Amino acid sequence: MITLNIIGSGNVAQHLISVFQQTENVVLQQIFARKREAVSHLVADAEIVTNFNDLKPANVTIISVTDGAIAEVSNALPYENQLVVHTSGSMGFETLSNKNRKGVFYPLQTFSKAKAVNFKEIPICLETEKEEDFALLERLAQSISDKVFKIGAAQRQSLHVAAVFSCNFVNHLYQLGHEICEEHNVPFDILFPLIDETADKIKTLSPKEAQTGPAIRHDQKTIEKHLAFLDDENKKAIYRLLTQSIQKNNG
Repeated sequence: MITLNIIGSGNVAQHLISVFQQTENVVLQQIFARKREAVSHLVADAEIVTNFNDLKPANVTIISVTDGAIAEVSNALPYENQLVVHTSGSMGFETLSNKNRKGVFYPLQTFSKAKAVNFKEIPICLETEKEEDFALLERLAQSISDKVFKIGAAQRQSLHVAAVFSCNFVNHLYQLGHEICEEHNVPFDILFPLIDETADKIKTLSPKEAQTGPAIRHDQKTIEKHLAFLDDENKKAIYRLLTQSIQKNNG
C-alpha cells in the first residue's frame, strides 16, 4: 500500500486526486489546498489541509503547482527524507528542497477541470534522484497508467516543448479558426471531421508526409486570396509565418 499526499488544487492536481481516489493499493492520505473550497467537491473535508504544518509524512508527495511555486512549496513541507516529486514538464527535480528525496511525476496530457480523461492512456514520465526511489514511483504510476516511461531531464524538456507545438499552439489555431467561422456565420463543427482525420493520419504517416494545403503546393494564388480575405493583422501574420515554415521544412 502506498500512502500519497497531493499538494495543489489546479487542473492537474484535481485530475490526480480524482484518479487516485479510485485506485487500489494507494491511500490518498491528505490534500493541501490554500482554499479548501477548491477541492472540497472531490474529497472529504477531513482529508483537506490548508496549513503545511498539518501535513503528515507519506510514501510519496506529489507537488502539482505552478513552476514558480515548486521550490517554495517543497521548502514548506514539514517532514524530511520522504519522496517528493513535482508534475512539471519543464523543471528539473533540482528545484525541490534538499530535505526530501526528489523526483518528477510528469503526466503528458492537456488537462481541463471540466473534461474527464482516461489515465490508462496517458504517458507518465518519471525521474528520480536516487535509483532506489524509482521502483516506488513506478509502482505508483503503473497503478493509474499503462504507459509509464523513465525519462531524463533533457528528454522531458524536449517533450514539453514538442507538446507546446503539438497541443497548445494547435489549440490556438483552432481558436482562430473558430473565430473565422463565427465571423461568417459558419458552424465550427463542420470542421470536426477534417480535424479528426488530420490527427488520425499522423498515427500512420509522419507529419511531413501528411502535410497538405496551398503552402506545400506553393499555390500562390490561393495564398494571396486567403491573405486578402483576412482582415485581422494578427491572423495574417500567423498565416504568412506558418506558410513560410511549411515551405521551408518541405523543400
